[in-house]
Amino acid sequence: MPLTRRQFLKILGGSAVGAVIFQACGVPEKELLVQSPAKMPEDLVSGIDNWYATLCKNCKTNEGIVVRVMEGRAKKVEGNIDYPINEGKHTARCEATLQSLYHPDRIQGPMVRVGNRGENKWQEISWEDALNRLSQQITELVSKEQMVLVTNPVNSHEGLVVENFIQKLGVRHIPFETIEDANLLDAFENVFGERLIPEFDIANTNYLLSFGSDLLGTWQSPTRYSKAYGDFRDLHNGRGKFVQIEPRFSMSAANADEWLYVNPGQEGKLALSIAYELINQDLVDSKWESALNINLNSFSPDKVYSEIGLASADKIKEVAKEFGTHGSKSLAIGGGISSAYTNGSFNLSAIYVLNHLVNSVGSEGVIKLNPASPLKNISAESKRAPFSTWQSMTSEIESGKVDILAIRGADPIYSLPDSVGIKNAILGKNANGEFNIPLIVSFANKMDETTAIADLVLPENNPLEDWGSNIPNPGPGYQTIGFQQPVVRPFFENRGVNLGTKNFIEILLWLSNDLGVELDVEGETVIDILKNSARELFTKNRGSVKSSTFDGFWNGLLQRGGWWDTESKHEGQIDANPTIPSYSESQFSQSGTNESFHLIPFETPSIMDGRLADLPWMQATPDPISTAVWDTWIEINLNKATEMDIKEGDILKITAVDSKLSIEGVAYPNPATPPNVVGIPIGQGRSEGTRYSKNRGANILSILSTMKDTKTGALAWGSTKIDIEKTGRWRRLPKFEGSKAETSVDEHHTIIQLTNLSEASH
Repeated sequence: MPLTRRQFLKILGGSAVGAVIFQACGVPEKELLVQSPAKMPEDLVSGIDNWYATLCKNCKTNEGIVVRVMEGRAKKVEGNIDYPINEGKHTARCEATLQSLYHPDRIQGPMVRVGNRGENKWQEISWEDALNRLSQQITELVSKEQMVLVTNPVNSHEGLVVENFIQKLGVRHIPFETIEDANLLDAFENVFGERLIPEFDIANTNYLLSFGSDLLGTWQSPTRYSKAYGDFRDLHNGRGKFVQIEPRFSMSAANADEWLYVNPGQEGKLALSIAYELINQDLVDSKWESALNINLNSFSPDKVYSEIGLASADKIKEVAKEFGTHGSKSLAIGGGISSAYTNGSFNLSAIYVLNHLVNSVGSEGVIKLNPASPLKNISAESKRAPFSTWQSMTSEIESGKVDILAIRGADPIYSLPDSVGIKNAILGKNANGEFNIPLIVSFANKMDETTAIADLVLPENNPLEDWGSNIPNPGPGYQTIGFQQPVVRPFFENRGVNLGTKNFIEILLWLSNDLGVELDVEGETVIDILKNSARELFTKNRGSVKSSTFDGFWNGLLQRGGWWDTESKHEGQIDANPTIPSYSESQFSQSGTNESFHLIPFETPSIMDGRLADLPWMQATPDPISTAVWDTWIEINLNKATEMDIKEGDILKITAVDSKLSIEGVAYPNPATPPNVVGIPIGQGRSEGTRYSKNRGANILSILSTMKDTKTGALAWGSTKIDIEKTGRWRRLPKFEGSKAETSVDEHHTIIQLTNLSEASH
């Protein structure tokens, strides 16, 4: 029976009925790690202290967490020791989930624009009114393709509903991420035959060769990789060797046995030079040598070492010998900045082929392909749209081909380079004086650049208030699905069902129903859909939770935080014909002056790509290299800075040599920064946001060149060259290291009070 709007609102208002932890039937008692502490915390007044298992949504990997709840309020977050991805470890990002739940600037109900678009003037309306406005606008579309839905990359049950929604209604979908993985997924498809991220068994690797992937910082699954790195360094098993190849001194470079600088964009050439030498030294599995689709003769170390940026060919030969000698216990990974050039797909494909050459891929190797989802119609893959999509979208908006733009979990106005012109296109008007896009809808619970120019805001529940799921990608090498349950009641539910926040997926379900479109999903609410999938898992009678009854099984899922089967393996053949895209030199924006630098944007472990900039805990978490907080700093080589008369704290103007767009930041001279590169963190510089993120630092993304990968169309975010000039202004860089001057003492360690000349004259 179709739901009415009133029934829908009633369901949404009571969908988070309070999470309850139950005894999981069939699971050994010793494995149940979600329990009350033996000693009550000091802040307990009365009532029961409970721990609830759920998922962290503050980073891409959706780590398993347990949340301490007292008297209906979430108090503490810890890692779920039972969950395969993080095995009890967690980051400050997970703990900061509490700040997102209780954030003072959360949007408390639906809002409609009352001023001019972009003025950030709003009036609160009811959910019934808001949903009616959206449904009516969709109904009036001449073609449903005139509606574009932009989301963060989604998979699992969320992906199922989104995919059904866009297919059944015929709307367009653009999955968006700030630092996109399009090149990485393309490389996996080229080399391994599928677009899922493999499990890198770092713990059992003897030789780790990383090209640009800051696996100990922000790349993919840093919590999991950091734990594995600890096992990799276990002296009892023999300390493995770690070589980091990267143009910036990252967290991984700082922890490596050897950090090799290569010229930006030359990582793939270096990988093929290593491949050439592996064959030359007879260290290659012959079946894979014959499978390569590229002639390696032009990549011999003696021919390419100077182009790569090395002093001699000996280093390439040395790395190749070490990598090949360890054979199937060697691991080569690539990502991050090595994927960020116009030849990024080529770079990564060349890097990952090295694993085939030494036979380290497969069940006995250190690269394990993840099996397919254990559930029918539920995928682990999260689709991505390349940057080129947004370039064409700008022209479509300007020509009036988009009537409704709905955005969830993405902020393209902030994240795309200004020269793309997406903001101007959205705010622009046609010849009749009407907006290019009649309706912009934002599903957001806090203000950001894109939400600020919307016409209708539909706020989502906080993850700690909501149901959901996630199939980890990268997975642990076996079938895993995490279940997210609400640990507290929705913060604004006391405002009634017509105000407060709602579940994004259930809004899509209602819209489909109201428009007379039946989605191929079983259930009218998220919890219905999750329970139906749980029944499918229940019938398999395998994995981490078993029970004689479905109720016991469902309770066990919630208590453990999900389901996994360590015995499940990847099925099918490893791609025997890996393909490396045609070689091409990386292109960069045109040089401005002789002093032009390669710009290396990077994510910090705290605010990442800016998604956590609204959380003061994260703003105050020091960067592991610079120890800087709350600002945008500019990493520049110390000797180069001295040559240019630049000191720490000098405010520098950074200008892209092609677009002439510029930002300002605080100088941070660093002896580990190579002379020809400059590193600048991503995530600050918001013109719209919360009280903790707005008007702080600078947005480096705004000045990036619009160059693309020649194969995938992904943004070549590492291909921008910049010029630097001093502004003549100075401010202290907020950081922990060296923030206080040393007190002067004499030879007896007596403190000497220093005075300036004017004080001395008096």
